[in-house]
Amino acid sequence: MLTGCILAESLRVGAELHFPALRITRIARADVSASASPTQPTVFTEINFEAPDEYADELAATLAGALAEGPNWYADFRAGDDHVVVFPGRVFRYRVGDPAGREEAVRYGRDQGIPEPQLDWGD
Repeated sequence: MLTGCILAESLRVGAELHFPALRITRIARADVSASASPTQPTVFTEINFEAPDEYADELAATLAGALAEGPNWYADFRAGDDHVVVFPGRVFRYRVGDPAGREEAVRYGRDQGIPEPQLDWGD
């Protein structure tokens, strides 16, 4: 079962996620004022989800098209032994524990203006 998180604020205006295999497991609001960039809100709405592993590629493509363009947004999930990090229009998938794969995604996130504390998605 793949598991992950997306921030409601990261979805572009007008985006809809129609993904029948996706199940929401938790919704929470978090104060991120200490780590938000100047263009991000200070409160995030976290949507935790799960879906069968076989939908990982389809879900990544769906999220890549639904995330707001511009800096500061990504979604991520784990599918089996892989970590999938999704940016608007770009997907990184690497084996958990692969430092080179992780660093490539982190470097891209930095280039997109994601604050350093938010790049620690863990593996």
